[in-house]
Amino acid sequence: MFKVSPLRKRQFFGIIIGLVVGVSLFFILTLDASEDYISLGPMNTGHNDLKCMACHADAKGNLMQQIQSNTAHAFGAREDGVDFGTSDVTVDNCLQCHDRPNDRHPNHRFSEPRFKDAIKNIDATTCITCHSEHHEERVTVASIDYCMNCHQDLEVENDPLDIDHKTLIAKEEWFTCIQCHDFHGNHKYEVATKLEDTIPMKVISEYFKGGEDPYGNDKKYIGLSMEAWLEQLDK
Repeated sequence: MFKVSPLRKRQFFGIIIGLVVGVSLFFILTLDASEDYISLGPMNTGHNDLKCMACHADAKGNLMQQIQSNTAHAFGAREDGVDFGTSDVTVDNCLQCHDRPNDRHPNHRFSEPRFKDAIKNIDATTCITCHSEHHEERVTVASIDYCMNCHQDLEVENDPLDIDHKTLIAKEEWFTCIQCHDFHGNHKYEVATKLEDTIPMKVISEYFKGGEDPYGNDKKYIGLSMEAWLEQLDK
């Protein structure tokens, strides 16, 4: 009679236990209740009610197909790999809720050839350049002097500002732009005509971190809530 060695028994039971634990963990981590544990960090300001599925849609194909495709890619048998588990988040995910016809700086505009040099410094073709998720902030871009990449030759006729734009540009005081103008132009508010009356940089910084909106709460377009987004998917 064939006898199984103690070592083989331990290996067999180890494999079984590993499979059970692996499958159990996979199942647990796919539950909605586990989102806080698998998230890279807290949601940004205004996204508190969003679920992972709002941005991280399931990748095409089943798990086995994804593994096979990526394995083939790794060994050179396939030109491109595929998304594993969930699809990469793109600007299209953001525009499902934040697509505004009045946007002063729409992402698609920066795909034009004339902006090829500007996007080397700040890639405005995608939202996550300035609004990287899971940081519990509103704006995550490192520096707010980004206007310098496109507006070096700006000329304002009948300039209403007491220290005109030409002077500010010559002095490279690019941080003053955001003290008067919100980047997307979605707020309804009166722009100051005196530099001393503009929004202080400390207040702007707090706003970027998730604080009170210094431009006011009167907006032209409001982003979709989670409930409205789900309703839109059902249509």
